[in-house]
Amino acid sequence: MTEGDVTEGGEPRTFAQLLDYLFKEVHPESRGPYTYAEVAEGIREASGGQGKGLTASAIQQLRTGVKKNPTMHTIKALADFFGVPAGYFVDEEAAHRTRAEIAVLAAMRDQNVRTVALRANGLSTETLQMVTAVIEQARILEGLPGETTPNTLNLDD
Repeated sequence: MTEGDVTEGGEPRTFAQLLDYLFKEVHPESRGPYTYAEVAEGIREASGGQGKGLTASAIQQLRTGVKKNPTMHTIKALADFFGVPAGYFVDEEAAHRTRAEIAVLAAMRDQNVRTVALRANGLSTETLQMVTAVIEQARILEGLPGETTPNTLNLDD
């Protein structure tokens, strides 16, 4: 990946990188990433047999960057399949927001994380800020990176 392929925050910007991120991060909790064939089949089924599908090969070419200029129909079909707004692929702000939401959902797959989040529900802003500070310190003590999903939890709003 070259410097021009990422935003100032180090986030992916090419269509291939954005699609690759979805393949890696958006999948059923009980298993790994979707195959190209599963995505193609899901898109075909969603089109109601209108013949507006994508082949597994075309999806692979988009993910690897061989094909670089998808049609709006393709963008919409992939966005719908992965449950993200089509703007994810064309607007950096929308992509950033969507990646932050996906990161939260990925973290929530962990039962212990889900338990902590559910127990925090209803606490005051001040208490949530204190809990957040404790969690950040625990992450540092365990050698984990600090804030993992920037701008996803603004307790001042």
